[in-house]
Amino acid sequence: MSTQLSDYNFNLPEELIAQRPPAQRQQSRMMVIDRQKSSREIVPFENFPSFLKPGDLIVRNNTKVIPARLFGTKKDSGGKVQALLCEERKTGLWQAMLKPGRRLRAGTEVLIENSATEYFTVTEKLADGTYLIQFSNPDVLHILDQFGHIPLPPYMNREDDAEDRKRYQTVFADQPGAVAAPTAGLHFTDEVFAECAKNGADFADVTLHTGIGTFQPVSCEDLSEHQMHSEFYELNSVTAEKIRQAKKNGGRIIAIGTTSVRTLETCADPKNFISSGQGKTQIFLYPPKQPQVTDCLLTNFHLPKSTLLMLISTFFPREEVLKAYEQAIEEKMRFFSYGDCMLIV
Repeated sequence: MSTQLSDYNFNLPEELIAQRPPAQRQQSRMMVIDRQKSSREIVPFENFPSFLKPGDLIVRNNTKVIPARLFGTKKDSGGKVQALLCEERKTGLWQAMLKPGRRLRAGTEVLIENSATEYFTVTEKLADGTYLIQFSNPDVLHILDQFGHIPLPPYMNREDDAEDRKRYQTVFADQPGAVAAPTAGLHFTDEVFAECAKNGADFADVTLHTGIGTFQPVSCEDLSEHQMHSEFYELNSVTAEKIRQAKKNGGRIIAIGTTSVRTLETCADPKNFISSGQGKTQIFLYPPKQPQVTDCLLTNFHLPKSTLLMLISTFFPREEVLKAYEQAIEEKMRFFSYGDCMLIV
């Protein structure tokens, strides 16, 4: 049983970490894992619709990445401050990571870069090292839209630019709140979705606002001791009914990304198969657990020792997952957010 952190390690050449998206969204490569045939093949992502069957339901995470990184200067001293907004606590009040953390006492006012009037005030340092900050203007999303930067993952060794505003966002994103993209969705275009519909597939959306905790490393060897980060999710009654009907009619539930899986499995219901709901989820999926709702999964290639790699291993055995990753490395497939993807059918 694979419940040890070291079971999920592999060596990844740094040059395979995608720093930029492909020229076109759909131009990535896709490794297809067919569990019935015990086969692996690498095809263009544009072939995705050909793996669908009439009655399949594609479940997408419609969260929208907010430009959650702000730069500013302390009003009293002019010292530089960087803020990464994590979560809204109430109107105008956000939990944030601040750099540099030292000398940021309660009451410190930070003027936002490129703005003459907008600022926030540090109100409290929390036990986990993050801060509560109160904005002078309660319309924080408007401030972020004007002055914020896309919070690229730490493994992208560069500053964000105008291209990231468009490309680090799915074409179906419409619920602002994430600080990291649900990256499996980045491959899709409206044209690819149209082909999926032609093949008889339907669509349903869930929301999970991916938090900064998605990059949090697992620090304990025994996975049962790992404390998963908390993220907001919502699965409405329309989506729940679509899922129940698809299953009743013999269709497959195909999750686009691990965040969709986490939402679906959070809402799994032994009586009704799935229930609508919203709230915070800390669900941690790793072997020997198995998905109760999700049949198939499209996902990017993930970091060694990550909870996402463990989640993949609930769909097919960890040893086979690592063999697939080994092949992906040999074939020089691109890893992580802007990289290639894997379809598990």
